[in-house]
Amino acid sequence: MQPVDFTTLIAACCELRSEWLPARVEQVYQRDRHTIALGLRTINKRGWLDISWHPQAARICIGSPPPRTPDTFTFSQQLRHQIGSLALIAIAEITPWERVIDLQFAHRPGEPPLWHLYIEIMSKYSNVILTTQDNLIVTCGHQVSSQQSSVRPIQTSQPYELPPSLTDTIPSLSEPPEKWQQRISLVPGKLRQNLLKNYRGLSSALVLSMIKAANLDPDQSTSNLNPQDWQQLYQRWHQWLQNLQNFQFQPNLTAQGYTVINWHNTDLIQTNNTSIQQLLNQYYTNELNQQVFAQLKHQLTQKLSNILAKLNLKANTFKERLQQSDRADTYKLQADLLMANLHQWQPGMKTINIPDFETETPIAIPLEPEKNAVQNAQALYKRHQKLKRTRLAVQPLLAATQEEIDYLEQVESAISHLENYQTAIDLQTLEEIRDELIQQKYLEEPGNRLRQNQSSRTAKEPEPNFYHYQTPSGLELLIGRNNRQNDRLTFHIAGDYDLWFHTQEIPGSHGLLRLEPGTAAEEADLQFVANLTAYYSRARQSDRVPVVYTQPKYVYKPKGAKPGMVVYKQERIIWGRPQQALIGLSHDRL
Repeated sequence: MQPVDFTTLIAACCELRSEWLPARVEQVYQRDRHTIALGLRTINKRGWLDISWHPQAARICIGSPPPRTPDTFTFSQQLRHQIGSLALIAIAEITPWERVIDLQFAHRPGEPPLWHLYIEIMSKYSNVILTTQDNLIVTCGHQVSSQQSSVRPIQTSQPYELPPSLTDTIPSLSEPPEKWQQRISLVPGKLRQNLLKNYRGLSSALVLSMIKAANLDPDQSTSNLNPQDWQQLYQRWHQWLQNLQNFQFQPNLTAQGYTVINWHNTDLIQTNNTSIQQLLNQYYTNELNQQVFAQLKHQLTQKLSNILAKLNLKANTFKERLQQSDRADTYKLQADLLMANLHQWQPGMKTINIPDFETETPIAIPLEPEKNAVQNAQALYKRHQKLKRTRLAVQPLLAATQEEIDYLEQVESAISHLENYQTAIDLQTLEEIRDELIQQKYLEEPGNRLRQNQSSRTAKEPEPNFYHYQTPSGLELLIGRNNRQNDRLTFHIAGDYDLWFHTQEIPGSHGLLRLEPGTAAEEADLQFVANLTAYYSRARQSDRVPVVYTQPKYVYKPKGAKPGMVVYKQERIIWGRPQQALIGLSHDRL
């Protein structure tokens, strides 16, 4: 993940000063343990200023509105108490070429600041610190004790001190190119490393883009550069400093990350970003979402795998016991034969052969020598009764275990279709699956989410984002992404004239073909829907998959059934071909 460097910070603050000063602080909301959002209102607009001290994604930019869930963080409550309803009057750099910004708050513009919110963008050492006008620390994103750092502890009620100054040379437009070249090439080494270690204010991303814009190899030795190479690189160096001095920035995404300097090269990705705020919000939101998505998917996959392994072992044990109970009638028959032929028994016998009642085929009955014939028959009767009781007890247990396995395999199937993070919808789908598993007691509620979720049980759920397709005839097809969406699709959205689809006895998503009154689906439409229904199932790698379809009124949810689990009747079967589902097809998200 590309960190915010000095150039990006200056560009973001320049844009914020021109568009958001002065502004009234209307709200303070903490999105997570590393990010707060200040609700700002100017004369003509409102927005949310995100301030993050995330160790990999520390930043300051205008972000999206926060979710409508209670904020239970102490840091935001302290900020709300101190700077709520005050005016943001200044966004200032503390010292030249340092990534520390001072947000100043007063009752109204033109008055001396009452509070300072220092934002330190320094990778894993990033922090956000609120001080009084006398620079006494009131609260901070995270405190640093003297045991953690003897150089610069950060504690409440202590004076705020700036981070230790950097000792590298400050870049300057007035520095002659000969001196600049001499400084970089004094000790031969890789070009990008020599630039980074000789000047402050640089970052790996900036240096790489600068060197690439000069058509040079960042890993080549400075001793191999010819005068023309040095001239091209100095031109890019000069361009960077001029843009900084004149506050001329152009945001854009690149193949490796983003840039706020227009290097006029072909490494840019065309985007709709019209501002640095949009660029930073889009980039870091996507990068952080990808991290959360990967971690959450791994967590859910591992958890489901472990639970299913235990349940399958449990089911196999029950099946073995049922197989053993299948011999119950055999024991009864042996007991009956023995009682009918008591005269054939001799003391000390270990086995007795008695003809079957119907076939007269000899049946060997094992005996216990220390018992007589009647006692052996009674033991066989007892074994028969025990196995009958076992069957009666084990059958419902096996059915419940198999039902649980079917449900979890359906959840596992939904997760498997989320291969990679593409949009925020993918993360939302995964979070819905996590919340469902928490609700079903397969996962524990995380401690930092417990109170928040308990307080927001009645909050309005976000609208589901189904998979959305059009059939060859232009009919609308909706497919659920998880069990929550499956239930919503089947029992809340489905109409009387629609058709409901699902793979037969195979875990998968629910499909709904929307039909208007008086219309009927053509054969091509049904095959199209069957192919996609098979694709969004556990059997997506198969060549042919049986798919059932019926009217939604014939789909029921048994009492006490888990999410997504239904029964149906009056179904018809069509064979879906999942390998042909997405050929020449793109899907849209609602």
